[in-house]
Amino acid sequence: MDASLTLQYAIIAVAVVVSAWVVVVKQFPGPLRKLRGALALPLLRGGNAGWRRRLGRWIAPPPSGSDAACGGCNSCGPDKKA
Repeated sequence: MDASLTLQYAIIAVAVVVSAWVVVVKQFPGPLRKLRGALALPLLRGGNAGWRRRLGRWIAPPPSGSDAACGGCNSCGPDKKA
């Protein structure tokens, strides 16, 4: 097989993987967050090596604050009555 044909296939494969990742991030944020948490938790345990804990922190989803629990509009704050 030609080197240029191999390069073409590699570029197309990278484009397909990036496209699939964008679709997953945009269409399935909840399941993706759960998956990232499930993958990160075993790596974050205390007995693991430092590089495994760093990898777990990198994989873990960002923490959600209590203000952003319902979308972050702050329409139900302390000065608003329900």
